[in-house]
Amino acid sequence: MKITDVKSHVLAYDLPEELGYSQQYYARRTAHIVEVSTDEGITGWGECFGPGPVAVANRGIVEGVIAPMIMGRDPLDRDVLWHHVYNLLRDHGQKGMPLQALSGVDIALWDICGKITGLPLCKLIGGQYRDQVPVYGYGMMLKREDTASHIARFEDEAAAIKGMGFAATKMKVGLGVRDDIKLCEAVRKGIGDDFPFMVDANHCYTVGDALEVGRALDGLNAYWFEEPVAPEDHDGYRELRAKLTTKISGGEAEFTRWGWRHLLEGRCLDIAQPEVCALGGISEYLKVLALCHTHFVPVVNHVWGSAVAVATNLHLLAAMPPLPGGLFPREPMLEFDTTHNLFRDNLLADPLDIQGQVARSGGFAKIPNGPGLGVEPDRDFLKKYAI
Repeated sequence: MKITDVKSHVLAYDLPEELGYSQQYYARRTAHIVEVSTDEGITGWGECFGPGPVAVANRGIVEGVIAPMIMGRDPLDRDVLWHHVYNLLRDHGQKGMPLQALSGVDIALWDICGKITGLPLCKLIGGQYRDQVPVYGYGMMLKREDTASHIARFEDEAAAIKGMGFAATKMKVGLGVRDDIKLCEAVRKGIGDDFPFMVDANHCYTVGDALEVGRALDGLNAYWFEEPVAPEDHDGYRELRAKLTTKISGGEAEFTRWGWRHLLEGRCLDIAQPEVCALGGISEYLKVLALCHTHFVPVVNHVWGSAVAVATNLHLLAAMPPLPGGLFPREPMLEFDTTHNLFRDNLLADPLDIQGQVARSGGFAKIPNGPGLGVEPDRDFLKKYAI
């Protein structure tokens, strides 16, 4: 079997309302789906992390740079091809967009392998510990409104996400320290005392500001404080871990086993959040997962994107060993964006319907049981929303 084509499908549509987080507002949703074809008619699907112009630029890397490196090669040689591409790109990008592009191609190769063998991805990578995973719903995005409007909306939205059946919820911050603390208090009020909630800063704070917010989160019994400071600031992460009781999470902006090595050896995280569609794909994710567990750091994958990313992560979570093990281990959770996303809800010929599953099951989503990722995009949908 040989690879005959590598194609990017960059998709976009206008959101019904503008959304924001601590770094920017956005009014369009994008997705970057990768399709790898073979001479035996088997096609694999993957996804590259990166919104907007980043997705358009990554298409150039996928089709113009990586595709010629792997054309005519055996798609089963996943690790061989990964190292071949990485070694040729090492002088030009050990992090960032080249790795995002490689991630989508690698995921598609794993999908092909699953289809050849007739096995679901979770079986290929070690076996299935669980046939369903708990799901947390994130929302509470920033908008161009005053603080009072944010507070009222965050309280109502947090309560609504809890009412949908999700196992936990996550909010955004980024208005400034004092206002952000008010937002966190509103979310706790909306969900009650015992429901888990997490706070995502998208690296908008200095260490001093993060400490002030973090101490408030300690009093609110938050579960984790995500990306409180810049991902480069390992010393800041260590300081926050030492001074706060709320768990410090992060890692979505880290790449490859080599980047994760320093993050983990520095004891920077209570919870690791690798992004499989960015860090190098499934081949590299498995190495990062092994490093995290070697350092006894639990993993809750970062998930952002289309139904292809969601399906990939469902398999990865199904195959994740419990850490450290026991009769009642804390289960890894699937991250689910509750905001408007056609590329998650309508992309597939047979939709995953995560929100429906959560409502029916009391907070869980099942693992796709077909070969590979177990999902197939609707080609008419790809054509309709293609850039």
